[in-house]
Amino acid sequence: MSLKKSRIVLAEDQTLIREGLKSLLAKNDEFEIVCEAGDGLEAIRCVSKCRPDLILLDLAMPRMNGIATIREIKQKYAKTKVVVLTLHTSDEYVLAAFQEGADGYCLKNDTHAELVMAIKRVLSGKKFISPEISEKVLEGYLDGKKSIKSNSAWETLTQREKEVLQMVGEGYSSIEISDFLCISPKTVDKHRANIMNKLDLHNASALTAYAIEKGLVEKTSAL
Repeated sequence: MSLKKSRIVLAEDQTLIREGLKSLLAKNDEFEIVCEAGDGLEAIRCVSKCRPDLILLDLAMPRMNGIATIREIKQKYAKTKVVVLTLHTSDEYVLAAFQEGADGYCLKNDTHAELVMAIKRVLSGKKFISPEISEKVLEGYLDGKKSIKSNSAWETLTQREKEVLQMVGEGYSSIEISDFLCISPKTVDKHRANIMNKLDLHNASALTAYAIEKGLVEKTSAL
């Protein structure tokens, strides 16, 4: 009797990294890669189509960032486990990911063995966080302590405003953003105005620079 494989979706916008992950995970007979995605919206479509056991998800992706993608997946497909694989080590990203429903948080400089262990642990119903950041973040999160969360201007933005900020930083127009997020252009403009007021920024270039600083947009995609 053959072993039932765990069905996995890979969501990573860098093709070489995604192909490398696929090659590494394919060596494990317990895993089956059923779909690949290069952005957040595509990741949601993959989950909707394939109903995988787990999605391995980067946070810095175009069109819809990883935090928003986690929220959408967990709201619509709660049974799908989510393991984040990212470069971001700051408290705000880790806390936001778990608050939206992530089951695991790995770093791209973790070893292959650690990543496989994380996937297996999450599939077994447990949480996982990279050892590099576990002490300062996970204990505070599980204890319900929010002291690690700063009260900066960034924290005053709603999740929708962060999504709009990312897409502004990626160079999308209000009409394009409205199409992607299924809201009206006027609503997009209202979100932009709110973002500018909250961050005290006054043009698209300043918003783009801020989005890059926060890791929502990579420098190359903003050029």
